[in-house]
Amino acid sequence: MIVHDMPDEVYHSRPELSSTGARRILESPAKFKWEQDHPSRPTPAMILGTATHTKVLGVGSPVVTYPEEHLTPSGNVSTKAVTVAWEAEQMAAGRVLLSRRDAAKVDAMAEAVLAHLEARQFLEAVEGREVSVFADVEGVPTRARFDIYNGRKAGDLKTALDSSPGGFNRSVAHRGYHIQERFYRDAYQAETGGELEEFKFIVVENTAPYLVGVYDLDFMWAELGMKKVKEARDLWRRCTETGTWPGYGTATLTPPTWAVYENEDAEEFTF
Repeated sequence: MIVHDMPDEVYHSRPELSSTGARRILESPAKFKWEQDHPSRPTPAMILGTATHTKVLGVGSPVVTYPEEHLTPSGNVSTKAVTVAWEAEQMAAGRVLLSRRDAAKVDAMAEAVLAHLEARQFLEAVEGREVSVFADVEGVPTRARFDIYNGRKAGDLKTALDSSPGGFNRSVAHRGYHIQERFYRDAYQAETGGELEEFKFIVVENTAPYLVGVYDLDFMWAELGMKKVKEARDLWRRCTETGTWPGYGTATLTPPTWAVYENEDAEEFTF
């Protein structure tokens, strides 16, 4: 099933395994299960990312800037009861709340994306926004939310501390974006019977001068992603069938390469 214009809160409340869930279950099935049963409030970074998505893509949760009456004379958000009540009302309505400073930052990030030639061309060529795909993948009910999608090509908008090639490559490893891409490709293929021609990451830094990069992942990342997604699905099936969601196990640890080199460097300068 492919659905356009599904509200964020409806999509995220659905029970199918998501890309985020797949990455979390690889960390720890127990952590995945806990977060499913105990949804948490979004972090400031998540709020900023959501607002940037809305601004760039033109769809998503509505963004509201704190009005003057809910700010202190210095411009910070008030902690008074009336402001807290207003915040709760806005969030219950699915709105994203931004301070004046963060609203200006989101505007600057959106302008940077649209001023970047390759990013703008991709956004103009691939018109679909926030498209939800639901499919059964190897017996696992799956959902994927494409930021950018037209039935042949797809992409994802990311905010980052470092959008340089090296910086984002590290983010791919640390945050599992190769797993996300493979997960999305598998959902697309299971639902349509075809393969995506292209998947791009548009990455904008969240500090001035808000530099932008546009990247795809090579075959080595694709192979790693394929292996990890299969592992996540196998874990989900096993845990669901047994009703057991294990935490961390036992292991013999070996030092990472950087620790070995660091120790060798320290010995080299020992007098």
